[in-house]
Amino acid sequence: MGAEKQISSVNDLIFNELIKRGYALDGNTRIWNIADSKLWYLTPEQSQAFLDLENSRAYKREIIDKEIRLINENIKEIIANLGTCPLNIIDLGCGDGKKAVLFVEHFKDKFRLRYCPIDISSYMVKKAIEKIKSMDVGEVVQFQWNISDFENLRNVSFLLRSAEYKKNFMLLLGNTLGNFEINDLLYKIRGSMSEGDFILIGNGLDNRNEREILRSYNIKEQHAFLIQIIEQLGLNEDDVRFGVRFINSRVEAYYTLRREREIRFQHKKINFNKGDQIIVAVSYKYNKEDFLTFLNLYFDVPLFRISRDGSYVIALCRK
Repeated sequence: MGAEKQISSVNDLIFNELIKRGYALDGNTRIWNIADSKLWYLTPEQSQAFLDLENSRAYKREIIDKEIRLINENIKEIIANLGTCPLNIIDLGCGDGKKAVLFVEHFKDKFRLRYCPIDISSYMVKKAIEKIKSMDVGEVVQFQWNISDFENLRNVSFLLRSAEYKKNFMLLLGNTLGNFEINDLLYKIRGSMSEGDFILIGNGLDNRNEREILRSYNIKEQHAFLIQIIEQLGLNEDDVRFGVRFINSRVEAYYTLRREREIRFQHKKINFNKGDQIIVAVSYKYNKEDFLTFLNLYFDVPLFRISRDGSYVIALCRK
């Protein structure tokens, strides 16, 4: 009975990702790295757990509130840069749409708007569409590319651009860029843009205060979100211990095996040793100089504003 339960709980995508990547040795510790944001939102339960994380006190204080404050403080300058022509707002990693609400509210009397949410989670896209539609401002685009990773941005941009809506304004907020290899994602984004398009990026910075950086990660809501990856490997919450660390300019969220475990699935098996670590999430934090250097490789940057404590930045970028 126990074996049947274990097999039914294994997600083939996560299991195969673990098999494909294998492990690296750090001294005598085996490190299994499956930190890939595509694995975070495979189920509605995972997506809702992330929304719960966003609403947690620590996450709101360290990320959401700082980002909103920076946007509100600089919204007039953002609008001045965008001009007055109709806009496609392309919301990358849209979540439930609450990040876009702020812009729709500020823009509704200044631009004709068309909103297009993009997220790998259909659960998120549905919520974002409902939220923006309820505002009854502009047009909300629903088409096949809404539920997508960022590989299809070129197609999205091409299909949205029209005689009326010639300019795209992309949002990449909520520290989303930090979950990716920065050059790869910025290159793809630039390739999907036309001259005169804009993107607003919000991301955490390395302010050299490790304790502060980790404060919004080492919380119960983060564990409730990420433990679902571990459980879809066929492990139980009692099998592991949650931890976060700041290393190599990034936050790593990981689980340490409390005991030996064997997982069998699809005629394959994995043997975990006590003390093995499974990295399930990483978030890169760059110092302000390095971050601006990366942005300048791909864009003009007319606006670059940092929070008072130096831990968060918004950057308006133009191709």
